[in-house]
Amino acid sequence: MDQIKLQRIIDSGVDFNISKIIDKAWAMFKARAMFHIGFAFLILNIQFVFTFYLEDFVFIYSIFLAPPLVAGFYLVANRMSQGEYVDFQNYFDGFKYILPLIIVNLLTGIFILCGIILLILPGIYLGVAYLFSLLFVLFGGFDFWPAMEYSRKLVNTNWWKFFGFVLVLLLINIGGFLCLIVGLLVTIPLTYLSVYVLFEELTIDAAEDLEVISKPEFD
Repeated sequence: MDQIKLQRIIDSGVDFNISKIIDKAWAMFKARAMFHIGFAFLILNIQFVFTFYLEDFVFIYSIFLAPPLVAGFYLVANRMSQGEYVDFQNYFDGFKYILPLIIVNLLTGIFILCGIILLILPGIYLGVAYLFSLLFVLFGGFDFWPAMEYSRKLVNTNWWKFFGFVLVLLLINIGGFLCLIVGLLVTIPLTYLSVYVLFEELTIDAAEDLEVISKPEFD
């Protein structure tokens, strides 16, 4: 990713339509619905096992497994955006980037936790600000600190709009949970696809090697 172009995007500020972003993500979800649902089902089952049967080892999931699993949604979304073939095994491609993903996830988690301890509001700010940290590692080719900083700077150009975006996604997932929990199989993939779609839309002008320019319709 071209850092000069990325900085230009940050300097000029960003704006977006939350409804349109979620609509695009929904189209992407419907195009591979069973794959997305199947992977979400797998993740929820892994979380269930660690929470209720391996509670002393929950940290293993949180630190080592969650980042590459979440990255799987982003990488599949990227392949779909490029019009490439998607197989279920592509959801596990995040493990190819496991070390930088673990570092970014661990550091952002620590910073957010410290922010929550310090009067809560700093934690909320950082929780939104680091929205794109994993994506900047995956598609920007950045190390952990530049990825965190670029995410923070990009989000900071219109923080309240991004906060609204995160809040809408949170409400969608609450709705999914209330639908006998089964709804999470839809809302979890939709959440990560929405984050990817927004990231792509905001940073596409800075993209170099990643072929994310073409945006095919997902009927």
